[in-house]
This record gives sequence, structure tokens and C-alpha cells, in this order.
Amino acid sequence: MKTLYSRVSTKGRVVIPAEMRHALDLQTGTQIALEIEGKGIQLQPITEAFIDSIPGSLKGPSLGSLRARLHRDDKR
Repeated sequence: MKTLYSRVSTKGRVVIPAEMRHALDLQTGTQIALEIEGKGIQLQPITEAFIDSIPGSLKGPSLGSLRARLHRDDKR
């Protein structure tokens, strides 16, 4: 993908260009993990695959499976 540009607002907000949001299927409310890499920032959408890729971070069932069960059991 070509390089796209954005600006940091006075409140520290950054807009992810629509082309990138569509390519990564980022929806409103998607949580993002941010990590400093050298002199840059890596943004990673928090998906079930991302949670399952974190080795040894939680004991027991994966957070993704717990989230799915809670969603399924939600009686709203």
C-alpha cells in the first residue's frame, strides 16, 4: 500500500485514512494496540487473532473465547 499521511490534533488524535480503514476492515469502536518501535509507532487492531497470538499472557481460556461467551450470554 502506498504511504498515506495524517496529522496529530491538539488533543493527540490521529485520523486513519479511509483507504487503510477499509483495507484492514476497521469499524467504528475497534480497539487498537499501540507500541513504540524504534522511532515509530505500530498500530494493531485488537482482534481475536491478535489476543490469541499473545503467548502466556493469560492462564486458562483465551480472552477471545471468553469475550465470545460473554457476548453470547448477554441478555440485553
